[in-house]
Amino acid sequence: MTTRQLLKPTLALGIAALIVVILVYAKPFLMPLTFAGLLAMLLLPLVKWLQKKKVPHVLAILLAMFTLVAFFAGIILFTSLQMASIGQDSAKLEQQVTKKYNSVRQYIEQVFNISQEKQKQLIEKQQSSGSGKTGSFVTGFLTGLFGFLTNAVLTLVYIFLFLFFRRKLKGFIVKMVPPARAEDALKTVNEAQKVSQQYLTGLFLMIVCLWIMYTIGFTIAGVKNALFFAIICGLLEIVPFVGNLIGTALTLSMSLVQGGGSNVLIGILVTYVLVQFIQSYLLEPLIVGAEVQINPLFTIIGLVAGEVLWGIPGMVLAIPMLGITKIICEHVPPLKPYAYLIGNEKKEDTGVKKKVKTFFKNAAAALKKKK
Repeated sequence: MTTRQLLKPTLALGIAALIVVILVYAKPFLMPLTFAGLLAMLLLPLVKWLQKKKVPHVLAILLAMFTLVAFFAGIILFTSLQMASIGQDSAKLEQQVTKKYNSVRQYIEQVFNISQEKQKQLIEKQQSSGSGKTGSFVTGFLTGLFGFLTNAVLTLVYIFLFLFFRRKLKGFIVKMVPPARAEDALKTVNEAQKVSQQYLTGLFLMIVCLWIMYTIGFTIAGVKNALFFAIICGLLEIVPFVGNLIGTALTLSMSLVQGGGSNVLIGILVTYVLVQFIQSYLLEPLIVGAEVQINPLFTIIGLVAGEVLWGIPGMVLAIPMLGITKIICEHVPPLKPYAYLIGNEKKEDTGVKKKVKTFFKNAAAALKKKK
């Protein structure tokens, strides 16, 4: 290969390495900025709707932000109350945990031939080796809490500024391209913004639907604090593949600790299967849409890369950012191969999926005619 032929892949690798370095070292700056950008796009339709109702621009932004803060505050307050309710049964939980713990110790003694006294000695040794880390744990917790609150305030400030200066930001992007392509650039920005809003709004609606379905299923199954676990499972759906498994595993574990029988555990598993079926064949195609679907390979790559670079916040941001990247690549001709690589091929719906979608579309059309 000639030097010119090697230049392009070398340059691409160099740019990729530079992006990784920037993402790692600029994390404290970029993370609240990225969250703010996504949430600003989510709130933009509400801001526009308020402005159409003759609400002043600044007041419309503040009202939209208040709605967002109230929503998250409501979730935090409710989960805190539910956790306090679970804590009231701490005596019963302790008994159940002790019973399960003793059962596990007996199993280990029978299978691995390790006496319970030896197990106790190993646990005490482990606890003594980690006792000196209590102070550092408390310090780390307080530091993390302060960092979280700082990032939360910064995110709110960025959201307000993004919404307030959205026209200027759009104008800046248009001015970055030659005048002959200004119209195409504006069209690309508008389409990317529109599809991103649809995706984020659809994702929010899907989570609300999951809350309702999980609540119904867990209540029928006999899960204690069903609404609490439904909210946890719905929120964890933000992280594809991993989130739903963690939520279901957490619900199974807590139900087992709380003394739930086999009927409860089977009910949780049945609820999980039914919810996943409805989510895959109905909610995602009809609510979220197919515009920003990422294929499983890059979904996993994105999640792993997000966790390595930014931890849990990186996993939450990975899929929305991949979706937005895919949208931009689809509207920039030189980048279309990357959009094809990241996304799923659009296929005609067949089989059960097509029947389910057709049924609900016909039902919606029939309701409109009755009105």
